[in-house]
Amino acid sequence: MDTCTYQRRQVLYSGNVQGVGFRFTTHRIAQDFEITGFVRNLPDRRVELVAEGSVLQLENFLAAITVQMADQIHDTKTDTQPATNEYDSFDIRF
Repeated sequence: MDTCTYQRRQVLYSGNVQGVGFRFTTHRIAQDFEITGFVRNLPDRRVELVAEGSVLQLENFLAAITVQMADQIHDTKTDTQPATNEYDSFDIRF
């Protein structure tokens, strides 16, 4: 796989992911990577993350989230698409 290819990843996290600092931890981790997008709580108690960047940056970013929040994450669903370049930064949405 070409690690310079830019992609968009939408990840839906379920488990004990709301009310535990998940969004803020994810935002802090994002500062260490060249990615853009957002993280937000969903009404069904899941957390949605949308991130764009190179394949390598995305894989490392998502792995760092998994390591940091492993006790809270029970399941993830990931969708990969071409990057849209619609984001300027990585933010928390409320």
